[in-house]
Amino acid sequence: MSDENNGFDPLQRPTTGRDAFGRPTGPRGRHEALAGSIPQARTRGSASIDLTDERADEARELHHLADETATDAQTYLNALTEVAAGSSPDTAIPVLLLAVSQILLGGARLGAITDVVPSERFEPDAGPDPDIDPLRTGLANLLEGLDEYADIVDPLTSGELIRGILSDDLADVAADLAHGLRHYRDGRVDEALWWWQFSYLSTWGVRATSALRVLQSMLGHLRLDVEEDTVADAEFEALNVD
Repeated sequence: MSDENNGFDPLQRPTTGRDAFGRPTGPRGRHEALAGSIPQARTRGSASIDLTDERADEARELHHLADETATDAQTYLNALTEVAAGSSPDTAIPVLLLAVSQILLGGARLGAITDVVPSERFEPDAGPDPDIDPLRTGLANLLEGLDEYADIVDPLTSGELIRGILSDDLADVAADLAHGLRHYRDGRVDEALWWWQFSYLSTWGVRATSALRVLQSMLGHLRLDVEEDTVADAEFEALNVD
């Protein structure tokens, strides 16, 4: 898999017309409303975890988790960038399935630990996030005709069916991961880990889970939905091998 960004740089400065987290503004529906509802400055508890304290086993484990999450986040961004470039459309669905599955494993690790409380009460300004529009557009073009699906608002609190958009899900996950990467690369490891955990529980974990279900369904249909005549011919050939 190529390491080239193919038009999407996780550290690229965004264009105008974006919210505090670098997401496009405008009537795109539920995903944008969810993202826009999260203010940039969020208050946290007064306790803190010092990730520089090498004497604390917990601090070392959290630092290691942040390193692993950063690697997973960059791998996800690289995979989506390569797929969105359209260079290998025949392998796009399997690659996306692997990328989403891997980042969800990282998210599960974040969800399994106790709440991370960074050293600063307010989230520091990491500057503008990258422009996700080229990635979103490339995925939408690639998935044309397959991009929309039936989604559920919340399986626990509401059975309401709404329209989901796979390319939006994948791009929104990328935006949240890239935001955490900015903190991580600026040396704010505890801040990055807090953000990844918070946004996994509130936004990108849900979107990635929906995307995984859709991608698995796509792959199942592609592999299993074949004409009856084709199946009969294959069975006949298998039974009459010399």
